[in-house]
Amino acid sequence: MVTAVLVTLFHVMGLASSIHAVMSTRTSQGAIAWAVSLNTFPYLAVPAYWVLGRSKFQGYVTARRTMDLRNDDVENDVIRTIVPYRLPASGATEALSAAEALAEMPMLRGNRVDLLIDGDATFLSIFEGIDRAERYVLVQFFIVHDDGLGRELKRRLIRKAAEGVRVYFLYDEIGCHDLPQSYIRELRDAGVQIFEFNTRKGRRNRFQLNFRNHRKIVVVDGRVAWIGGHNVGDEYLGKDPKLGHWRDTHVRIEGPAVLKAQLSFLEDWRWATDRVPELDWAPAAAADGSDVPVLLIPTGPADELETANLMFVHAINSARRRIWIASPYFVPDPSVMVALQLAGLRGVDVRILIPDEPDHMLVYLAAYSYFDEAGQTGASFYRYTEGFLHEKAMLIDDRMATVGTANFDNRSFRLNFEITAAVADAAFVAEVEQMFERDFERSRLMEAGEYDRKPWWFRLAVRLARLTAPIQ
Repeated sequence: MVTAVLVTLFHVMGLASSIHAVMSTRTSQGAIAWAVSLNTFPYLAVPAYWVLGRSKFQGYVTARRTMDLRNDDVENDVIRTIVPYRLPASGATEALSAAEALAEMPMLRGNRVDLLIDGDATFLSIFEGIDRAERYVLVQFFIVHDDGLGRELKRRLIRKAAEGVRVYFLYDEIGCHDLPQSYIRELRDAGVQIFEFNTRKGRRNRFQLNFRNHRKIVVVDGRVAWIGGHNVGDEYLGKDPKLGHWRDTHVRIEGPAVLKAQLSFLEDWRWATDRVPELDWAPAAAADGSDVPVLLIPTGPADELETANLMFVHAINSARRRIWIASPYFVPDPSVMVALQLAGLRGVDVRILIPDEPDHMLVYLAAYSYFDEAGQTGASFYRYTEGFLHEKAMLIDDRMATVGTANFDNRSFRLNFEITAAVADAAFVAEVEQMFERDFERSRLMEAGEYDRKPWWFRLAVRLARLTAPIQ
């Protein structure tokens, strides 16, 4: 009797969940897959769906609307104050207009941008910036380890807090699942305001584990920001004996564009804490007079549109001469694959730089299924061989380069909170080009038919791994 009731209950829940999936899943493939599995195998699929199935962070969406109704959002005031730094109308293009619409912020002049290659340069710059902070420091990372680098960050933040500088620290609770409470407690006891992002906040999100706050942001006094691929851990300095050299990229931005990074942090902080920190919102140009145009694009599962996906598709479609992409994970969705194929067909130099050594086997295997599809229309794939490549960078013609936190996969397209810096400056683009060229020299070019020459069991594993792409 009890068994019959449970079986009936699971099938009813499976039917109800499948209706929810059809109504809310963003892709037709995902909706079909969930609907079939929820009605066929409800005993496994129902708990899996409510833990991993949603692609819209509804609680965050509701909170964002509530904040707007309370007039807590400062974004409109910021947009008014940065008018003097907007690009002149003569410099605007249709491509730029679309990017600005995605960012909900104009591209701004008056910035200085420094390219930071690998961990030593990145954390030397970040730590110097923290040491110079006078009013406040905002810190947000996906992963923080209690190791040499993590303890050095903790030591510097505690010292700034002792000097009376306000320190706000936000971390992702899933990415930092092994961060000991003693680390958090020591910061909190020193006066640092440290909180987890809390994706499970709210009754409806209690079992939701599918969303991640993947952003890596540091802001000092509203004047300088750091954004890029590095998390906080010794492996990001190349000290992991298994992965070896860790190839990653960050940028340091000084100028009015920093306010968008601060707005992104503010929105995440308010979700996590229901508090509004006291921050400086007056824009200021770079101290050395640099005039680099920068657009910061935060993306995430609370956006009305699939902002990250649209950002990549837009970048690929706008390329006329080349599109070079570096990402540790290459698991694109159909719209991005079509854009890459069309770019190749119109003669664009399409190059994809990925690691040769995997850190996530499913992602590594799934990527193979896309190589031939893109390669058939002229895309070239380079596999970085001198350690692990983790950077997220893109080069579009000779006019724009991006550095950020978004990977080239479904998780970054739809499930993660990310942020990307787009820089339209000839000198910076040339510097990124040189960085790519050095990485290509340290990579092997994949040969046509490489996948077909693999043994059958490897090809089967690749096809099975691709089925998991929506939740990787």
